[in-house]
This record gives sequence, C-alpha cells and structure tokens, in this order.
Amino acid sequence: MKRLIYNDLVKWKEVSDRKPLILLGARQVGKTYILKEFGKNEFKNMIYVNCHQNEFTNNLFHNLMTNRIVTEIERFYDVRIVKGETLLIFDEIQEAFNGIASLKYFCEDMPELHVVAAGSLLGISLRREESYPVGKVETLRMYPMSFSEFLAAKGKNGLLEVLDNLEWESMKFMHETFTELLRQYYFTGGMPEAVKTYIKTGDTSAVRKIQTEILDAYERDFAKHTKTQSENIRRLWNNIPAQLARENKKFVFGAVSKGARASTYEESIQWLVDAGLVYRVERVRDPSMPLKFYADSSAFKLFVLDCGLLACMTEASPNAMLLGSNAFIEFKGSFTENFVLQQLKSAGYGSVFYYAKEKSTMEIDFLFQTPERIVPVEVKAEENVKSKSLSTFVNYEFKERCFKALRISMRPYIDQEWMENIPLYAAESYVKKLIQ
Repeated sequence: MKRLIYNDLVKWKEVSDRKPLILLGARQVGKTYILKEFGKNEFKNMIYVNCHQNEFTNNLFHNLMTNRIVTEIERFYDVRIVKGETLLIFDEIQEAFNGIASLKYFCEDMPELHVVAAGSLLGISLRREESYPVGKVETLRMYPMSFSEFLAAKGKNGLLEVLDNLEWESMKFMHETFTELLRQYYFTGGMPEAVKTYIKTGDTSAVRKIQTEILDAYERDFAKHTKTQSENIRRLWNNIPAQLARENKKFVFGAVSKGARASTYEESIQWLVDAGLVYRVERVRDPSMPLKFYADSSAFKLFVLDCGLLACMTEASPNAMLLGSNAFIEFKGSFTENFVLQQLKSAGYGSVFYYAKEKSTMEIDFLFQTPERIVPVEVKAEENVKSKSLSTFVNYEFKERCFKALRISMRPYIDQEWMENIPLYAAESYVKKLIQ
C-alpha cells in the first residue's frame, strides 16, 4: 500500500550529506513494510537485519568498528554491501546491545552507506539510551495511515484528486460518498493490516480481530516493566476512552484511580507517548507564537494514536459505525476529535495544543501554527455547529490579533472571513496546504 512517508525516504536517500536515519513509530504502523519497499524499489540490493531475538546481532556491536560490522553482516548473510547501492536496515535495533550507539560511527566512518534503523519501542530506548548519537542521525516519525492513504489503498484516485485540489464545489456533489468512506475509516482506522483486511474481505469481524490483536501486543509490551509500572501503564491506557468521553476532555488523574496524583502516572504517560501510542495535547496559557513557549504541561488531553483502535477499545459496534451517523456524534464527538488530531499529525504538525480560559467554559479544541500564523481549530461531529467559543475567541477575546479560525465539521466549505468551515474528510488535505 502506498504511504506518503515514502517520498520523505526518497528525499533522504538523495541528500549528499545524509546521516543514518531512525524511523520512529508505534508497533504495527507499517515501518518494516515501507522500508523493505523502499529498499526493493530504490536500491540495487537491500540487507534486512532483524535484531529481535537474533543471536547474530547479540554480539554484532561488541565493538563499534564499522568495517568489522559490515564485514560480519556480509559473511553471515552471504551478500555484498556496496556504498551508494545498498540499503542496510536494522529492525528492532533497540534490542541489540550498542546497536543505537553504532549509528554514530556509521555517520562518521561510512557516510556513503545508506543505513536505516527502526523498532517498535525505539522511542523509549532513545530516551534512556546513554550513548544516543546526538547530531549524528536523522529521524522520521511514521503514523497510522491517514484518510488520504486509506482512499489511495481503496483505489479512489479520483476522490483523492478532488481532496488534494480542494475542489469545494465537487465535494458538495460527492458529500455522501465521502461521508460513507469516512465512516469506514472511523471503523478501520489507519493500521495497515486492518485496512488491508477490510478492503480485501469487507469482514468487520476480521478487522476487529486484528485490532484486538494489536491492542493485545501493546499490553504485552506493558508487561515488560516492573509489576507496578506495568499496572500503572495498563490502567492509564484503558482509562483514556473514558477521559475522552467527558465533556471537558482535560486529563484528570483522579479519574484513573481514586486519589491518584500526577506523580503516580507521569512516567506512564511519558512511556505511552514515547511508544507512539498516545498523543499528548497540552494547553497554552496564551495563543501566541511560538505556541510551545506558552505550553502548560500541567493541563493536557490524551488521544489514542488511531481512531480505529479507539473504536475497538470502546467496543463500538461495527454496524452502528458503518451504517449510520453514530460514528460522528457518539461518544461526545471524541472519535471525531481523535480523527482530526490524527490527520494533523499525518500532515506534519508535530506540536498541537488547545486553549481553555481559566474560570470560563470557553475552549478551543486545537491550535497549531504555520510559519505565518496560529490557527485556532474547532471540531464538530455534526452539521449542527452552534458554539460560542470560537467566535468569542476570535472576535472578542483576541480581536486585535486578527486570527482566522478553522471549523472542521460535516458541513460543506464556507469562508466567513473570520473563519473557514471545511468538511471533516478534507481536514488532512487542507492543513497540508497551510504548510506548503
């Protein structure tokens, strides 16, 4: 299946002063698949070294002389590694002692060789790795399939063109078609195996089984910690859907367990963030650039990496999601907010925030910044878009800043000068244009 990150991999390949690349991303988002496709299509040959429970790689990096490492790989796999022609992939590199540290020496001693590293819990390993090769590697983050990638996988190239070109009038005539596809995406989410199974078979039970297996794999990862740590991670992870169902989605530690405090769960939250399983959206005290400067780490929301996995966690009925409008309005719009955030991440917005005024009900669902401006975003799961918060924020509270807001809803496109409304299914395409 076509993935947008492929273009970034090609750009990395063609840069003359490239460094070894680390591909980050949660388990099952398709890292191994896309790297193998990249190697097969763009290089004369590819060497795939999986460090998971591999006796060979247990001692491969016992010293960090790159010539020796390359020679041992050539001998073990009976291949020839040629600089400029070979892609060397280290998968699950975090499981090999000194594997991550070796990337520094590949950068310094063998810059002509294309080296890529990946792993399901690599983000966690990088945080605690003592010899992390600072300044000697590049990183890319891979997310679940976006809505546009879902459409591409279904062969809906004509519809993709309409979205990519932001053809608002055409979208009006195709609204029902886009809405039906969006329902399907809410159910399948963007985990490649789930999408592939749905497209191939249409069997919702098989899709839900795959999603359950992915969630079970995450639970097994939790168990790799001490009993207390694993229980905290599991309890917090399983509580996220209930937190999102609240009217005010600000994360409340006391809702996880009675009397819980931040100190009890902060480490667990960071683990889930580093593993790529949750997105942490912090409040900003003031909507000014740069937004990160005004972030309040004590107030935040947590979202799941994939709307399909969120649906599975909540045991939402496949029929209810696929056959009616419940997918958009159920769960107080949480599926929709999770969807929008997922598209923002896929489009390249690494840091996304929200705004809430103290002692007030005014809240802006998301804020992100482009090189030119801050964009306040309101997400609506229905065609009923009545809300005072966005208008108050733009036209009264911060009128002098001349914000132009974005409302993402089930209504068609309209430009009201102070705010643009775009349909949900165009979210990814629209925000990509803002970066460009």
